Amino acid sequence: MFSSTDTLLMHRACALARRGEGLVEPNPMVGAVVASADGKVLGEGWHKHFGSAHAEVHALAIAGQAARNGTLYVTLEPCCHTGKTPPCTDAILSAGIRRVVIAATDPFPAVAGQGISILRKAGLQVDVGLLQDEAVRLTAPFRMFVTAKRPWMIAKWAMTLDGYLVLPKPENGGSGTSQQHEWISSGTSRAVVHDLRRRADAIVIGIQTAVADDPLLTARPAGPRPLIRVVLDRHARLSLSSRLVQTAQEFPLLIAVGPDASEGRLEQLQSKGCEIWRSSTAHSSHMLLELVQEFGRRQMTNVLVEGGAHILESFHDAGLIDEVWAFLAPKLLQEPESSMSIRKILSNTSIEAIDQTGGDLFFRGLVRHDSLSR
Repeated sequence: MFSSTDTLLMHRACALARRGEGLVEPNPMVGAVVASADGKVLGEGWHKHFGSAHAEVHALAIAGQAARNGTLYVTLEPCCHTGKTPPCTDAILSAGIRRVVIAATDPFPAVAGQGISILRKAGLQVDVGLLQDEAVRLTAPFRMFVTAKRPWMIAKWAMTLDGYLVLPKPENGGSGTSQQHEWISSGTSRAVVHDLRRRADAIVIGIQTAVADDPLLTARPAGPRPLIRVVLDRHARLSLSSRLVQTAQEFPLLIAVGPDASEGRLEQLQSKGCEIWRSSTAHSSHMLLELVQEFGRRQMTNVLVEGGAHILESFHDAGLIDEVWAFLAPKLLQEPESSMSIRKILSNTSIEAIDQTGGDLFFRGLVRHDSLSR
């Protein structure tokens, strides 16, 4: 059904789609290419910003009249409803396109096969499934948001060869945290993490990490949307003098507390500019589920979990980790406290990529949810 030219042009459409990463959410990344019958590229485009014209519209506009009787390659089924922009199916039909090659269908209920049906009923040749796996992976956060009403959850950590996520305290009595004493990962690895933060909607840590590290948790430089910093703090123990609280007026800070948190303490935190979210339950996994559902209500698409081993394991055991970014530093300590928790997560992870970032090894992969016990 598909030629080598079809495959080449759909690869190009996928590459274009990635340019929208971090800019289009909660919409999906989408790329499109318009070509002549002999495979000459006439126009190309991608979804550039949330609420702006879709990829197909950009590509068709560049192609102009030359698009008539041409082929449109698009990574996601064209929309057929009016949202922030008119239906892409209308633009395709108006342009006189003869054939449409679609990588993957759209799970959004207002589309979900209807865009394909409209084009076929209008007499266009519509071929579906070219590079489907790649296109589905591109739109994984969007698909999670649409089907499960929650964001795509990314677990990130840096660790030594023998399993430490935090370096031990120095003998001189300093804090001993990876931020204030010595970083586990390299500068290159940390730059990769900041790039990930820039496209995330929120970053989550536990109270133990907040107390031990006194982190800032910002993206440097900042991304296109405010990054909401979230601390899991069941009893509202976060210090008013912490860097997180002290910068709450400038960078959003959400403190997730349990039902028994002190009202007086919450008022103090709120007076500093912190937002409080209170769970209806003190049960750890239930609290996490409620919090992630709250993220979904806020239309968050990508959430980064950067807590310690306990928080990472808790999210994993609740079935709430979808992707892993792990940095393995060439350092050896002794008596690892967290290696079993991390080993559990990695055993359920299908590695997608292994790279070097500075002197570290960087692992990226997807978590296999069917292997988790619910």
